[in-house]
Amino acid sequence: MSTKARNIVDDSPLTKFHMKLTIFTAGGPFLDGYILSIVAMALIPLNQSFEINGLWNGLLGSSALIGIFIGGIIFGYLTDRIGRESMYRLDLIAFLVLSILQIFATNVEQLFIIRVLLGIAIGADYPIATSLLTEFAPKKYRGKMIGFLTISWYLGATVAYFVGYFLLNLGPDAWKWMLGSSAIPTLIVIFMRLNTPESPRWLLSKGQKEKALRIMKNIYGESTTLEDIPSGPVQKPSLMKLFSPAYRKRTIFVMLFWNFQLIPMFAIYTFAPTLLETFNLNKGDLSHIGSALISFMFLIGCTVSMFFIDRIGRRSLCIGGFFFTTIALLGLGLAPEASGWIIVSLFFMYAFFAGAPAILEWAYPNELFPTEIRGTAVGFATTVTRIGASVGTFGLPIALATFGVGPTMLLAAGLNVIGLLVSVFMAPETKNLSLEEASHDEASKMDDKEDVSNY
Repeated sequence: MSTKARNIVDDSPLTKFHMKLTIFTAGGPFLDGYILSIVAMALIPLNQSFEINGLWNGLLGSSALIGIFIGGIIFGYLTDRIGRESMYRLDLIAFLVLSILQIFATNVEQLFIIRVLLGIAIGADYPIATSLLTEFAPKKYRGKMIGFLTISWYLGATVAYFVGYFLLNLGPDAWKWMLGSSAIPTLIVIFMRLNTPESPRWLLSKGQKEKALRIMKNIYGESTTLEDIPSGPVQKPSLMKLFSPAYRKRTIFVMLFWNFQLIPMFAIYTFAPTLLETFNLNKGDLSHIGSALISFMFLIGCTVSMFFIDRIGRRSLCIGGFFFTTIALLGLGLAPEASGWIIVSLFFMYAFFAGAPAILEWAYPNELFPTEIRGTAVGFATTVTRIGASVGTFGLPIALATFGVGPTMLLAAGLNVIGLLVSVFMAPETKNLSLEEASHDEASKMDDKEDVSNY
């Protein structure tokens, strides 16, 4: 594939279309963050209504993550097979229905099942939304545009904490309105996503040249031709191609860096109120307000990282983020009896610098794999990383009860150290590369040795 030809998509300036698509696409991650995080606050009144034990606390906290495990791998493949646009709104219908159904759950078993199904819908949105946006993004702004999706996730999570805090006064049934409240932003996002076009890159990968050209003319002008966007031979999506010699190293890197970023992050995010109470910060509303402020620091960290991703590059952000989050977790583990302000400050430090590797969660897998397997790669990575996130979320309350807060934080620091080493030895740089260069460079080097299309 030639990458030297004029590429109107990669070389395009940032237009109103790009900004609207970024905002509309970001609605999905906003809902994901909201739905996954609101359960942290809902567990407080849920324990009053159902007297939930530690096992069910862990199961409910990780229920949506279990669903994402299923949804990611199935719908990632379907995104490559039947298209991005056709599924771009359908998964939100599931968000809406399941959000409302949570209100009518009469026991923890029903609520667990509903939230697993909700997680499947969330897992579907990750490859759908990120692939579609990546394939329209100009290379100069691609990091920021994909990074904005991560910011939207944390924004949704932050809003969820504040909504949960203000709904706590509704009594033992407050959990119903907390969990069901996601239906309101879902309706808004459904209407926002109407009339979104299909990705021309995906259409060309399926040989649908006329439809791809119509969409490109509508977006980039009547003078646009198919020569303005590189395209390769028509190929079918294949999970096995992720493990071909051309992409094996990339697949392993994405799985490792994403996992070791997510395992401690999701556990801390889900059980932030519980953690702060364990650190004896349960005076007044400090544990609840502190949870919201920690979530806000995640948001600030992601925002700052978004502005640096296209300047200093992906690799530096990844390494630096893991380095400073490790220091913060070590501090929490070694000094669990420190003053409240020191503990909160270390949590703030962790949350702020966690934004650096977090901003790369969707950037790396979307940039490192070509169109025909981009959704499959994102979906597979989502599935694998949710195994780790589910284990971390399920295991955190158990670890706290068994080992105490200090050793638990040291264990989290150890996981971050592994993520740091993975980043130092494996993290690639995709800054200033066209999408074709970023995703096909390693494959093209293998062409003389092996026909990767056989995988």
